[in-house]
Amino acid sequence: MAKKKNGEVVHELKLPQGNEVVGRVSQALGASNFKVRCADGYERLCSIPGRLKRDFWIKEGDLVLVRPWVVQTNERGDIVWRYSLGDAELLKKKGIPVVD
Repeated sequence: MAKKKNGEVVHELKLPQGNEVVGRVSQALGASNFKVRCADGYERLCSIPGRLKRDFWIKEGDLVLVRPWVVQTNERGDIVWRYSLGDAELLKKKGIPVVD
């Protein structure tokens, strides 16, 4: 999210923490469900948690941050953040794997 600080817009870059991975939305399935190709090699069925549904809109090709579920870790996950277009380059510079 962008914050204004002394009239300037400051962009926040959320980095993966813990078991979170970066992924790219490959297919929108409807009802806040998406197929996401993740940087760790898995394709997960991901959803947007209810508390975040109105915070961002996601479409095919978007770069997202996925938090895998504790159960079905390699198959399911929650989308917790959507990156903007320029964030992919910033993530690569920080050494975080990004799905192209």
